[in-house]
Amino acid sequence: MHLALLLDCSVFSSTRVHTKMIHELAVELVQQGHKPIVISPGESNQVERLVIKKINGITFWEFKNGDIRGTSKIKRAINESLLSFNAWSAIHKELKKVKLDGIINYSPSIFFGPLVGYLKSKYNCPSYLILRDLFPQWIVDAGLIKKNSLIAKYFRFFEKLNYKHSDSIGFMSKANIDVFKELNSDKYNKTILYNWSGTTPYSKSQNHISLRSTLGLEEKVIFFYGGNIGFAQNMENLMRLARSMLTHEDAHFLFVGAGDEFELIIELKSKWNLKNVDIIPSVPQDEYKAILAEVDVGMFSLAKEHKCHNFPGKLLGYMLESKAILGSVNAGNDLLDFINNYKVGYAYINGEDDKLLSSAIKLVNEKSLIDEMGLNSFDLLNNVFSVHSAAKSIVESLHTSKSKMR
Repeated sequence: MHLALLLDCSVFSSTRVHTKMIHELAVELVQQGHKPIVISPGESNQVERLVIKKINGITFWEFKNGDIRGTSKIKRAINESLLSFNAWSAIHKELKKVKLDGIINYSPSIFFGPLVGYLKSKYNCPSYLILRDLFPQWIVDAGLIKKNSLIAKYFRFFEKLNYKHSDSIGFMSKANIDVFKELNSDKYNKTILYNWSGTTPYSKSQNHISLRSTLGLEEKVIFFYGGNIGFAQNMENLMRLARSMLTHEDAHFLFVGAGDEFELIIELKSKWNLKNVDIIPSVPQDEYKAILAEVDVGMFSLAKEHKCHNFPGKLLGYMLESKAILGSVNAGNDLLDFINNYKVGYAYINGEDDKLLSSAIKLVNEKSLIDEMGLNSFDLLNNVFSVHSAAKSIVESLHTSKSKMR
């Protein structure tokens, strides 16, 4: 199948986990005999309207678009709203040279709906929506916008358009399907599609520079958070944990990433004099993987206001590198069962600070637990969250949808 994969940031410059996931999906699709085209904004300094790259069987169409990361909320909303228009303006001539058999749309963003509608009409092909985030519901839940405000209605319009043009919608958990059904019509074709990852751990290069030695952390247990540092994560939650662990000199906290709360954690580190914390801006994927390979415990956090049940993609990176996992979730999140029942780490409801602290201390004092839970993490990845299974499921769904269109 000739497949278009829609993504909101460049595979070549973004450190966000979902970018890595889509790239791994494209690689797997090639291995399964398909021909993927990844359509995304290019790098922030891109001058040309369209840059085309072909690497290892994957075609990349990167169109010029304003920044949707690291900018003001208003600029982000405007630039993200223009994704479909800017993509079409850049690629419409190239579309005459190809025949698409299916579309894979990753959300967020919600703003590729118009482009999906155009491509479906042009090629009479089905689309599969990988829905990882019930936006704008989560920002309403967090109190960032009002339910019936003009901006909420604007976002809802594009959200509904996204669903309208989707023949199948893949959710990361049954709990998210239940929440979706409460908020939307039950007419959509819904299925569970877990997050995924490749299953080959990072291999150090010969010129690898050790993060531990660079930061002087050779004998420390490193608690690591990598990825988006934003409102949805409630980063103060993990900074409180670091503050509570100040007296445990064997523990150190490392944060790597970018987002709306990046400045907040910088301020909290200074305000609380957290000598046990290092904060590093986003790094390229290869450097991120090298850092992850050296740490001990992978952390995550989800704001307690969430009603949707997110499964952070960063967890798959932790599992791939056999890391124990420690974190907080919103009430009712399926993650509690995955992490605690499969013994890959400890997870609690956001706000249960004492339990989170107790488990962090236990991991520091019983280092054999870190190794044991890390092995369980890797096993869980292979058994439930492999990219092979995800690609197979998506393609089968597209085939089924295509047969119904005939």
